[in-house]
Amino acid sequence: MDKMWAGRFSKALDKQADDFNSSIHFDSRMYKQDIIGSMAHAIMLRRQGIISDTEEKQIQKGLSEILADIESGNLQFDMNAEDIHMFVESELTKRIGDAGKKLHTARSRNDQVALDIRMYLMTECEEIGALIKNLIKAIRDLASQHKNTIMPGYTHLQRAQPITFAHHVLAYAMMFTRDFNRLGDAVERMYENCPIGSCALAGTTYNTDREWEAERLGFSGISLNSIDGVSDRDFCVELLSCFAIIMMHLSRFSEEIILWSSWEFKFVELDDSYTTGSSIMPQKKNPDMAELVRGKTGRVYGDLMSLLTTLKGLPLAYNKDMQEDKEAIFDAVDTVKKCISIFTPMISTMKPISENMLAAAGKGFINATDLADYLVKKGKPFRTAYKIVGEIVAYCIANNLILETVPMDKYKEFDESFADDLYNEISLRTCVEKRISAGGTGEKSVERQLDYITEFLND
Repeated sequence: MDKMWAGRFSKALDKQADDFNSSIHFDSRMYKQDIIGSMAHAIMLRRQGIISDTEEKQIQKGLSEILADIESGNLQFDMNAEDIHMFVESELTKRIGDAGKKLHTARSRNDQVALDIRMYLMTECEEIGALIKNLIKAIRDLASQHKNTIMPGYTHLQRAQPITFAHHVLAYAMMFTRDFNRLGDAVERMYENCPIGSCALAGTTYNTDREWEAERLGFSGISLNSIDGVSDRDFCVELLSCFAIIMMHLSRFSEEIILWSSWEFKFVELDDSYTTGSSIMPQKKNPDMAELVRGKTGRVYGDLMSLLTTLKGLPLAYNKDMQEDKEAIFDAVDTVKKCISIFTPMISTMKPISENMLAAAGKGFINATDLADYLVKKGKPFRTAYKIVGEIVAYCIANNLILETVPMDKYKEFDESFADDLYNEISLRTCVEKRISAGGTGEKSVERQLDYITEFLND
């Protein structure tokens, strides 16, 4: 395929250099956005009297047919084309003649690609947002079934205080609501800055209507500086940052699932359809999906660092280095979509083992804080109560006891304030129920959290 820019050159581009320079093998996925953008551009050119009605109709018909042929499989991408933009324009010219050559008036590939990638990412982000909401719903449904399932809460991976399983998993639901909102904020900024009409970098001598073209394409505003319009890739970096945080949250949840499904914890049982076996150990049931999500997190982090590194030394305006934005952002989009899509049904089919969680909560003295609070209510300063309870825990460890099995006469040796009501006060159920502060593990608080998530999903 002859290059559109070949007139300046006396010899053809070296084949190896051509392959190195070409981006169609990865930017062809933007064909729809490229064609839709070109359709709007053609209408704007006709409205402004830059092309005729007849030429605009020819362009619209040709572009519509190209889109239909690509989507039906009747038209294959020419991998010898430099990029998707040149492929579409060349195919259009082949079909309608000179009218096709007028489509590129008052624009450059620099603003064209900046437009296409924004439009493509807007569509992808809408899909990712829907996937996040499906995941939040799966977590909400899981939590709703386990509002009274007691488990040990951890700090430093040490048993700390009793909580409910619902309270624990709802923490992840809160993370993913922030991810959804963060993604929406980033997309909103993309809608505000349509680059089309910035041309190569300095604008154009034609009397164009950038605002109309932007509005036609669904944008709420235009980039106010043409140099910034073609050189801005902040939106890619911002989305990659959003994706990295989403993956970080998925990875943390994956790590917990990996721990919980081990024999050492056995808090959950993953469905067979989301686990694998060993080639040599017949007893194994491996949480490979969770492990892969955890592993792919590093890949998305790499995409973010790759683009940041590419952009950090670029002078204004457009540089060919910026072609590297696509493989990084496309890879991250694909990875995030795959990971959420597999994570959601894995969570939905996961079976919490309530009795094991409760048994684990009964060990590790996770009601020690409540025992100290008991003494505070009896008039002891907290630090005094803290020291007394520490001595009681040490006694329990030395005598293979738990706080609930220490006899009352022994409690009174530590402090006369202890009375028979303490056994109810330090029962795990009571410890959970009396956590009445907003956001805590108490039943009313968890219900409010569930209501919040439900309202979020319905918004």
